[in-house]
Parts: sequence; C-alpha cells; structure tokens
Amino acid sequence: MNCEPNSEKDCIATLKKIPGVREAHGTLGLYDIIAQIELDTDKEIQDTTGNIRKMPKIRSTMTLTRSESGELFQPSEKLIGAMLGQNLVKSYIVIHCDKGEEYPILKDLSHIPEVKEADVIFGLYDVICKVESSSNEILDNVITKAIRKIPHIVSSMTLNVIPEQS
Repeated sequence: MNCEPNSEKDCIATLKKIPGVREAHGTLGLYDIIAQIELDTDKEIQDTTGNIRKMPKIRSTMTLTRSESGELFQPSEKLIGAMLGQNLVKSYIVIHCDKGEEYPILKDLSHIPEVKEADVIFGLYDVICKVESSSNEILDNVITKAIRKIPHIVSSMTLNVIPEQS
C-alpha cells in the first residue's frame, strides 16, 4: 500500500484492528506498508481488501493473492528465533521468475533458515517470501548471497520492514 505522507503509523494501527489482518508493517522502498490478510473465503478477502482501499489515507494498493506453498513452510525450528524475539530485522521479498519455476524456487527458499515463509502469488510478481534475521548484515548476506543466486529468478524487490512502524 501507499498512503498519505506521515500517515503510516495511523494506517498500520487501523489495519491491525481489521479482522483477518495477520500482520501489517511499514516498509522502505516502493511501498509504504505491507499487510498479510488471512480469511476463510475469497469473498471475505475481497471485501476486506475493498475496505482497505477505501481507507481515507490509503492512496493505492496492490493485492498479491497466494497459491499454496504446501509442506515447505510449516511451523518448525525455523520459527524458534522469531518466538524468542531474536529476529529483529525483517524484510519481504517479491520475486519475478522464469515461467514454471515458481515451485522449484519455493523449494530452494525453504532451505534458507532465515526465510520464514514463502508462497507463489498471482499478480505482478510470482513469489513472495518473508525473511527474518538477527542483524542487517545477516539479512544483506541472505539476500545478496543466497536468494539472488537461486536459479531462474529474473528480478526481485526487497521491502525492508521499519521496526518502529510494525
């Protein structure tokens, strides 16, 4: 989402009160806010995204609808750092890949410990992943030395979460 200047904190606070909004964070980059919505039906998701688009301070939105990542990103040892509060640095990475390579990329992402979630999505991008680490240095290494080396990734965009606006 993009919002009115200096309204990020208010928009995030409002988003977090909406049923189905699992996460909402301020980001650096092309977009101001990223939110994850999980509801039972497509209709509920459409209604919720429609209501978000009508929020007075929201200028524009882009909705990325997920597919299923299967068993690759289930609760596991990967979540221990997050549960213990050790993962202070978070980013979301949207990936455009070669046609038909979405699921092999998901499998490759599942082998990177800092990648906590990933899914195939429909829209401008093909895959989205959530990366958490204990420092910016580790996050930089994950992005530049691990994710960028995965075969068949054409391009990616990193949305760094702004901690004070989470």
